[in-house]
Amino acid sequence: MKVAILSGSVYGTAEEVARHAQNLLKEAGFETFYNARASLADIQAFGPQAFLAVTSTTGMGELPDNLQPLYSTIRDQLPAAWRGLPGAVIALGDASYGDTFCGGGEQIRELFAELGVREVQDMLRIDASESVTPETDSEPWLAELIAALKG
Repeated sequence: MKVAILSGSVYGTAEEVARHAQNLLKEAGFETFYNARASLADIQAFGPQAFLAVTSTTGMGELPDNLQPLYSTIRDQLPAAWRGLPGAVIALGDASYGDTFCGGGEQIRELFAELGVREVQDMLRIDASESVTPETDSEPWLAELIAALKG
């Protein structure tokens, strides 16, 4: 199965989590595509059969600047070929921000819903005020995702 990984990061933490997820997916036998600056054309050329999005949250619950252009393009075009594909989201945020905690991840979940991407696992929320090792903290969730994608 071919898994496309999308990421949005302010300080690089989400990119580190995305790279770690990519390594675990590859070890599990998946073909992966990950490029933090990917365009919609890059992703479509890969021909994804599943999606993983890893994003931090910035400002008042928004997506990071580096993910905004891709998000907007996908939202404008809503690729029909992605309907029904499995997907999941890892959201990074800081719970001290209250209502906007992991807002970037929520935006990606909404986009996946608009696309018809099936959420195969509940969004993982990683709280920066509690986690100093988000890559490691994501491993049990990623193991469940791998099992869901293989199932």
